[in-house]
Amino acid sequence: MPERLGTAWLMLAIATIGFALNFWAWALISPLGPLFRDNGRLGDLSESDVSLMVAVPVIVGSLGRIVVGALTDRYGGRVMFPLVSAATVVPVLFLGFFALDSYALILVGGFFLGIGGTAFAVGVPFVNAWFPPAKRGLAVGIFGAGMGGTAISALTTVRLFEDVGETAPFLITAGALAIYTVVSWLVLRDAPGRVVPTTPLASRLAATAQLSITWQACILYAVAFGGYVAFSVYLPAYLKTAHGLTAADASNRMAGFVVVAVLMRPVGGWLADRLGAIPVLAGGFAVVVVGAAISAGTPPLDGIGTVAFLAMAAALGSGSGATFALIAQVSEPSRVGGITGLVGAAGGLGGFVPPLIMGYVYGRTDSYAIGLWLLAIAAAGTLVLTLTVVRRTAQQSIDERTPA
Repeated sequence: MPERLGTAWLMLAIATIGFALNFWAWALISPLGPLFRDNGRLGDLSESDVSLMVAVPVIVGSLGRIVVGALTDRYGGRVMFPLVSAATVVPVLFLGFFALDSYALILVGGFFLGIGGTAFAVGVPFVNAWFPPAKRGLAVGIFGAGMGGTAISALTTVRLFEDVGETAPFLITAGALAIYTVVSWLVLRDAPGRVVPTTPLASRLAATAQLSITWQACILYAVAFGGYVAFSVYLPAYLKTAHGLTAADASNRMAGFVVVAVLMRPVGGWLADRLGAIPVLAGGFAVVVVGAAISAGTPPLDGIGTVAFLAMAAALGSGSGATFALIAQVSEPSRVGGITGLVGAAGGLGGFVPPLIMGYVYGRTDSYAIGLWLLAIAAAGTLVLTLTVVRRTAQQSIDERTPA
């Protein structure tokens, strides 16, 4: 048993690194969007054009998780992690060498860059199978901290692009992914006793979609992780436009938001293991309601404005971790991949829509307030759902597993 636990932590570490690297690649376009708009390299870009540019990888990565999660249930993370990582190298190199002077080609490259975003649906069932139920919230939360790959992109992409060379961020990311592809193929192993489903993919997806926990977790994650993704891809453009920051300063502040959310994700999973997922989720959504309402007034960043954004980062990170702790607590291990794919897709879609809304609203009102008020309303509705319907689902699962 101690030997297996040691191997489990090694598998978790390798999986987390892979998730971070793929998310680093997934977020390469986001920091460059405001830069391209300012320098006119791609023509006269509107706020909506920039929003679409940074959102395309998100939508593809989100929808792709549905299939990739189900494939991971079937073939395991041992196969899927190297496969997804190798496939992501191609669009990274395409963007770096062929697409930087064309808005249309960046959209094409961004579409395939979305493959990197599917790595999440590989890692959750892979990690979940290695750990006992009492540690799954923490383990999946630690894996989820790999979403900090977006912070690597935020901190390095613009700087490398301007100071080292335009292809530098893409070459470095592609090289890291190529090395990881080889390492993961040699080191990763699926958990002993992993149950391999034998039913067709379509049947498994249909059965998974009918589970109560699936649609409930989809809503929770669409707001928690979707809110995180929306801010991580759109915050540079928002801070530059609403607060007059430079592209580099805006990216650095976005990285701070990401770091807080990343650090809080395993904390959310750990707290869910000990206190239950419902209290953690409810507390997180309540903080988002307050933080979004405050931010709608565009308070100065040297005071309450920064506090509100960092509080939301902590809440969204902990809520993301608690969501998958909840899934681990109420789901059969053999279905975690399928559920993860659908829930992960919902989270990504939750991140796809807000940047488009924010860009659209700002283009017509010169204000981001409406978009932030919509976030507050969505978080309030999710808070109510958590304390009613989701709470009942969690309690029913506990009752079913408790011997009479």
